Amino acid sequence: MAGDGYKVDLSALDQVIKKLNGVIGDLGKTSADTKHNTYLPKGALGTGFDEAQKLSSAHDEMKTYLEAVVDHLESVMDDFGTKTKKAHGAYQDAEADTASSVHGASTASTSGSSGGNYSTTSGSMA
Repeated sequence: MAGDGYKVDLSALDQVIKKLNGVIGDLGKTSADTKHNTYLPKGALGTGFDEAQKLSSAHDEMKTYLEAVVDHLESVMDDFGTKTKKAHGAYQDAEADTASSVHGASTASTSGSSGGNYSTTSGSMA
């Protein structure tokens, strides 16, 4: 039967996009903090002994690693956000096309049939 294949709640997809934008915004702050607010000045742990140099080097390595992780997360989240927005747009277009065809079928029909199981309530396709 036509229309039984899937149902998409566009308002739920909108919420995903809003939450994703929040995560991306938080990652931007994290990225800035990682690059500019995470530092250990040379000599802060003392000078003239091996452990201070090892700790300073370990800090620098971890800072570089964290910057790379945050950059990767930003890239992944941006890609996911782009794909989610495209999917939302495609479902929205499909819903509009379906609504147009159902509306066209119902006005062209003399029997008054709705032409299928399409529901226009709450932004979903049935």
